[in-house]
Amino acid sequence: MAMSAEEEIPAMAQHYLVCGTEDCKRNCQFYCNPCHQRLCERCRDEHQKSPDTKEHEVVTYKQRKPQLPEEKCNLHPKRNVEILCKECNVPLCAKCIFMKEHTGHQLDDLEEKYAEKVAFCRSEISKIQDYYLSTSQGLKKEIREDVTEIKKTMDNIRNSIKAEAESLKELVDRITSDKLEQANKIEETLLKTLNLQEKTYEDYTEYLEKLLKEFHSYKSITNFRVLFSDDFDKLKIQSIPQTTQPVLPVFTAGQCYKDDVSKLLGSVNFPNTKPDNRRIKPMENASTQLKLPGKQTRRDVEKSDVKPTLSLSSSVTKVREYTVPGVKSLYYISLGKSGRLWGSDDSGNLVLTDLQGNQLQKIQTNGKYEGYHTVTQDGDLIYTDRKKKVINRMTPKNAVTEFIKTGDWEPISIHSSRINGDILVGMIKDKEAKVTRYNKTGKEIQNIQRDNKGQELYDYPHYITENINGDICTSDCNKRAVVVVNKSGQHRFSYTGQGSGFYPYGICTDLLGHIIVCNGYSSNNSLDILNQDGQFLSLLLTPQQGIRYPRGLCVDDENNLHVGQWYTTTVTVYKYLQ
Repeated sequence: MAMSAEEEIPAMAQHYLVCGTEDCKRNCQFYCNPCHQRLCERCRDEHQKSPDTKEHEVVTYKQRKPQLPEEKCNLHPKRNVEILCKECNVPLCAKCIFMKEHTGHQLDDLEEKYAEKVAFCRSEISKIQDYYLSTSQGLKKEIREDVTEIKKTMDNIRNSIKAEAESLKELVDRITSDKLEQANKIEETLLKTLNLQEKTYEDYTEYLEKLLKEFHSYKSITNFRVLFSDDFDKLKIQSIPQTTQPVLPVFTAGQCYKDDVSKLLGSVNFPNTKPDNRRIKPMENASTQLKLPGKQTRRDVEKSDVKPTLSLSSSVTKVREYTVPGVKSLYYISLGKSGRLWGSDDSGNLVLTDLQGNQLQKIQTNGKYEGYHTVTQDGDLIYTDRKKKVINRMTPKNAVTEFIKTGDWEPISIHSSRINGDILVGMIKDKEAKVTRYNKTGKEIQNIQRDNKGQELYDYPHYITENINGDICTSDCNKRAVVVVNKSGQHRFSYTGQGSGFYPYGICTDLLGHIIVCNGYSSNNSLDILNQDGQFLSLLLTPQQGIRYPRGLCVDDENNLHVGQWYTTTVTVYKYLQ
């Protein structure tokens, strides 16, 4: 019996298979391997109840064994081949096995071996469809994203060059065109490289599609004997071509001295960084990365390239409550190690507690209603001292030292990066405000104060955090906005709430890149949740759910949201992801 048309249909095709039982027109879902018969659910039940067939192996249609085609023996044309000489790798009929040339040879069931060959074809098809093609397309998509990022980066660099050129007037105008041309040439070179990479994967995709058709053809009856040829056994899928990710150029700002105009405009160059190879996930990990078993924590995602499987739940569930002793209210919560949290009020009380509400430690600070403390990757507590204009560090052994001196600037908010350990500090001085980045040793490496148009970004950045993509998210109560810049300090967007009343307090992010912010406006208390591009998603919590004056919040390693409020010392824990 020849292979049926249904068996030739790829798994991705849409096709309606009819039950093979006479006069039954129902949808085929199952298959009897010994009978080689398609069965609907009802006929399967009857098939398994019948005394003659109740011991038969019935499987889902996709798991069926292929039926051996009716191939005539070359030496005995009236007989069908049904045995495989393992040593000669030749299909034989029952009469051939008594021939002299096959005496003593090991024989196999041809139907079983045929099933193995077809299964191999299906496996290779699955690899191409599920791994090679998808991985190649993913790399092409990554290249296109790199193209967009390069264009965006180069646009920002050009804007920076133009902004500085405005202040230098005629003297700088003679240099500006050279700098812009330099940027254009770098962009052209990068895009040319990426276009060549994209062409590489287009060629590879064409090769895979050709190979895919070839494997499909081998399932046809006409190519039956090819399955047992040396050429077939030599077939092998070529590896995915390796390409490198582009290293983005950076703009180094110049100094405003008349005798060094070129430095004033800065320069466009590549950082001294070796380009990383594009990550091609291993074949053996391809399937396991599609779905992760068990719970995912934020630390798991941050330490790996696995994409999270969680999503925003349609409803928010209260998990538990615990009390933070030694404080009058909860203006800020920072996540510590081993299920511990630091909570603070507006009177300088800073308390370490466990999730059962046991006070483990208490220190007196001059902190107020800001996010003035955070825990580093090493587990050290660091907190701001506005009066002394320093940032203190306290080790797990309770030794307190002056870690960073901030000069004339008052540090009011702080966050330790989970990505690289950098320390982000919101500061004020007179009528100015800025965000400064320090590395983990306390060295100042970046100041963010104005946008590309020279406008002040901040007024009073009293809460600060970092998103999974490196964006710096700042809650500014005076501007009545959440101000978000990228890791280079370029302004991305500002969120000013829904409706007329928005007074942002505590802010945090989660492993999906959501931005969650407390709106403490008196008649409109809520927790607003945004995506990482600033699009409003929903009011996560409202007064109808018991929220009155939300101030401090954080997301723990189990993806639960901890919320502290002004009028109470109780922290409420919510589950909002599924």
